[in-house]
Amino acid sequence: MKTQRLEFTGHDGSALAARLDLPAGTPAAYALFAHCFTCSKDIPAARRIAQRLASLGVAVLRFDFTGLGHSGGEFANTGFSSNVEDLVLAADFLRQNYQAPQLLIGHSLGGAAVIAAADQIAEVRAITTIGAPADPAHVVHQFGDKKRQICEAGEAEVSLAGRPFTIKKQFIEDISEHSLQDKLSKLKKALLVMHAPMDETVAVDNAAQIFQQAMHPKSFVTLDSADHLLSSPEDAEYAAEVISTWVQRYIDIAVLPKSGDTPEGITRVTEADSDSFTQEVSIQGHHLVADEPASYGGHYLGPTPYQLVAAGLGACTSMTIRMYARRKKIPLEHVEVDITHNKIHAQDCASCGENGGKIDQFERHITLQGELSGEQQQQLLAIADRCPVHRTLEGDILIHTRLQEG
Repeated sequence: MKTQRLEFTGHDGSALAARLDLPAGTPAAYALFAHCFTCSKDIPAARRIAQRLASLGVAVLRFDFTGLGHSGGEFANTGFSSNVEDLVLAADFLRQNYQAPQLLIGHSLGGAAVIAAADQIAEVRAITTIGAPADPAHVVHQFGDKKRQICEAGEAEVSLAGRPFTIKKQFIEDISEHSLQDKLSKLKKALLVMHAPMDETVAVDNAAQIFQQAMHPKSFVTLDSADHLLSSPEDAEYAAEVISTWVQRYIDIAVLPKSGDTPEGITRVTEADSDSFTQEVSIQGHHLVADEPASYGGHYLGPTPYQLVAAGLGACTSMTIRMYARRKKIPLEHVEVDITHNKIHAQDCASCGENGGKIDQFERHITLQGELSGEQQQQLLAIADRCPVHRTLEGDILIHTRLQEG
């Protein structure tokens, strides 16, 4: 999976900044993501959802609306109508340069925008809304007591998510003219409505209205304890997983990479994009993502390199114990291995020789379940030290590096 930075022309002629998240192979389909009000294409929820879909073979274009993020233009001169225009132009850009989107995803006001734009994008087969308002004018509530000042003075500065934005009277007038009810009743696209019951920005009643007004096929998924922005990685990952599973009923996609993408015996690691630490790992038809935590400048979309090493040790330990138990007919019911990794000073390690620097320490906690005698437990613990990855990590390792042509 990789990400391309792109630009296309918005409704007022401004250059709109976009990212296209691409799968490892040829995309099976394309999707378009619309971000929340005053947000950007780079919020964690957008990244996670786009990259999860890309792992299935769906390329996702996410862009900044006019005047937001890295896009040009003046936010103060935009409105709901211009957001819809920008969405349609984004779909045109995909159609002309790649392939028209079959899936639209909208977060918050972006969810209302994709519903409003759907009938102008003929190729769309499925739509997902996340925390979307049933009435676009719902966002006016965020202006509080500034609404009166906007209407009387023609504009006012409003603080949204801790940032100042100039809101003009024309914005309120424009958004108040839009209704989704007619759009929903004539949608004729598969619809997935996702909303958090505890959403304090857009109440869950909005999801009920959207769901009731839409025709079948339609689905509703609650996001439990998530907040409006899906700021928790677990909530964003859950939303991404649900969308990627649901959309396969309406779009013909296949999990990538294909089995022939990586030669036998090769583990291939590829940068997702040059602006992050996210890595794509392909191993003979299997696919996973490696990353670093946010504290190290990453997005934590997958395990860290050391966590992957620990996973290899844990998996090998469990497999070795299971094989031994089968061979010796030991009544082992279940194995669980917890691994932690730390750097320790060599002088704190009794078996580390004269090395005075720091060394790597993997601590392994093994849980064995079953009607096991004390002797059988000790046998299984002893065999854990004979797992091949354990021996590799404690043995001499030689790594050769060379430049690959092309």
